[in-house]
Amino acid sequence: MQNWEHIYDAGDPPVRGFLHRARAGSNGVVLTHSAGGNCNSPLLVALAEELSEHGWHVLRCDLPFRQERPHGPPLRSSDRDQLGLQRASEILRKIATGRILLGGHSYGGRMASMRVAQEPFVADGLLLLSYPLHPPDKPQQLRTAHFPQIRTRCLFVHGTRDPFATKEEMANAMKLIDGQAAILDIEGAGHELVSKKKTDLGILDCAAVAARIREKVVEIWND
Repeated sequence: MQNWEHIYDAGDPPVRGFLHRARAGSNGVVLTHSAGGNCNSPLLVALAEELSEHGWHVLRCDLPFRQERPHGPPLRSSDRDQLGLQRASEILRKIATGRILLGGHSYGGRMASMRVAQEPFVADGLLLLSYPLHPPDKPQQLRTAHFPQIRTRCLFVHGTRDPFATKEEMANAMKLIDGQAAILDIEGAGHELVSKKKTDLGILDCAAVAARIREKVVEIWND
């Protein structure tokens, strides 16, 4: 049974995605995708369903660059992608009257963090899946210049085999954030956070990882 509805707002930039309404609950989450993906990635769908079943309204949406091009990476679209996330947050606030989290996978999470660093009113927290701390094999190219301006609660979800950051690098980067920052390590996971191969925690399928993320979100923000 379909438990989501299409959302399209033709503003500038437009917001396009899917709204998962919770039966009960007032908090909400905007979720978006990586540089190579879209909002229909299996992990985002699973996480949206998991959160909505536990009282969170979820708007998973395509960033403006993905709405303009169905394939390929973003091309000099950072400012517009960040504004798209802000507009998604504004739309979700009309439905969710409690806390609003802004986040996404990799590039999407980075855009969310940059917008909240610049405009703190956009969200009450950040949910950052596989934050791309630096390009693989280039640890000197850190993407943390805006971290000291982040003053909201943050949850980083990090695969311990992610080539974009080691566990130690993530811990050091989080110290730059003025707000409360927590991390959920997914042992044995890479940048995608899910895998069909058995790890120390078993099979990291979408449902299992989504459930772990939901548990941590509820722990941090349902106080």
